Parts: sequence; structure tokens; C-alpha cells
Amino acid sequence: MRKHLVGYAFISPWIVGFTVFTVFPFLASIYLSFTHYNILSAPQWTGLSNYERLFYEDPLFWKSLWVTLKYTVVAVPLMVGVGVALAMLLNAEIAGMSVYRTVFYIPSIVPLVATSVVFVWILNPQIGLVNTLLGTVGIVGPAWLQDPRWAFWALVLMSLWTAGGSMIIYLAGLKNVPRSLYEAALIDGANAFQRARHITLPMLSPVIFFTLVMGVIGSFQYFTQAFIMTKGGPENSTHFYALYLFNRAWRYLDMGYASAMAWVLFVMIMALTLIIFGTHGRWVHYGD
Repeated sequence: MRKHLVGYAFISPWIVGFTVFTVFPFLASIYLSFTHYNILSAPQWTGLSNYERLFYEDPLFWKSLWVTLKYTVVAVPLMVGVGVALAMLLNAEIAGMSVYRTVFYIPSIVPLVATSVVFVWILNPQIGLVNTLLGTVGIVGPAWLQDPRWAFWALVLMSLWTAGGSMIIYLAGLKNVPRSLYEAALIDGANAFQRARHITLPMLSPVIFFTLVMGVIGSFQYFTQAFIMTKGGPENSTHFYALYLFNRAWRYLDMGYASAMAWVLFVMIMALTLIIFGTHGRWVHYGD
């Protein structure tokens, strides 16, 4: 018993911190989602009014939800595909490969704020690097972040800048694929595409499953880039759900409404995660 008390004493700072800064705010947000609360005065119980406003009276809620869902459907599979392709390319045993791996990985560890500021300049329609390069081949580049038709897709393309982070995970997965499988496939006359289709991807599927789940969760929390680069514009084309939640909470001090939005977000993420887990038995292979 004394040993247990000593152990609890050692971990008590973490337990206190977790309880005060995680558990209590988590539970408090449930109550606040049913109140009108602006920080400056005590919460006033309003029942389901916040949720009714969300679903029936707030078109920007649906707009931000649509933008976020579209980003999830487009950017997450694109990130997975690019990451797997890079890992397969960088899995070759040639001289200097460690340098190439480092070059592709470095962008993923650059702070998001710094990356966003750099891309604001890169995508500048007048002096930006992208439009300058397009101009050299006779193409007039779009306004990118100032054009509602292009702003969303500019952020999707920007997301590929950090594909090196998942590439490292896929590369580690590729190292665990037994070479005997490739040797047997070569003996049977399988070409490169067939080896990738029937050996590499099935053996890599547990890693893809992990990054897919984490990517979906992360996409619903997409905030920093939109906040710094577009502020949700133009014409709300990049008004992501997390950005709208932040504005309701800290710009308008509508904490009760923001808490309701947070719980809707929580339910959506849980639902999508459970759906993905429900399908993984059909396409994820664990080598058994």
C-alpha cells in the first residue's frame, strides 16, 4: 500500500494538471453548451437554444461545415497518396538517398505560422513565386488567396508541403515488408505495378489506416493556415469549422454557442472515426 501511495505521489502533478486543465474544462463545456455565456457575466441556462440556432438559424455553420468536409474528402486522401508515393520512391537503395529523405521531411517540422506567412508571399498574385514561374511559360496565374474560386484549392495544395511527415511513417512501414515476398513475385513474373498493388499496399495498409484516421481528425481541426492566410475569406470560401468556432468564442465572446459547436464537432469526429474503424476489416491486412 505504501508503495502505491509513493507512486501516486510521484504522478500527482500530472493527475492534478490533467484534472484541472482537461477533465474539468471538458465537463464544463457540456454545461456551457446549454447556456448563454459571454465570460463577463454568469452563464444563463437556455436549454437547447444554442443547438437550435446552429442547425436552423445559422447558415455560416453549414457553410463552414461544408468547407471542412470538402477539405477532408479532398486533402486527406491526397496527402495519403502523395505520402505513400514519396515513401516508395525514397525506399530505393541508391547513393545519397538519406539526403533526399531529409529534404522532403524538413518542411513538415517547420512551424505552421512560418509556413503560412511564407505561402502568403509565394501565392501573391503580383510578386509571388508561383505566378512568376507560371508567367515564364506564358500562363497568367490566378489571384489564389484573393479569388473565392481558388483560395480553397490553394490551401489544399499547400497541405502537400508537409507530406514528408507522413512519408517517414510510410517509409518505416515499407522497411518491415519482407523482401522474400518481392523475390517470390519476381520469380512469378509480377511487374512493378503488380508488386505494388498486391504486396506493398496490403502490407502498408495498417500504416495507411493510422494516418487516415489521424488525417481525418486533424482536418476537422484545420485552423492556423486559414486564420493567418485568408481569415476565412474570400466570400467565406475558406471559413473552416474550427475558424468559425474560434471567432464565436473569442471574437464575439459567445462561449455557450462555441461550446455547442465544439460538441457538435466532437460528435462528428467520433462518428467518422467509428465509420473508418468499421470498414478497416475489409481493406487493412495485418500479415496473417
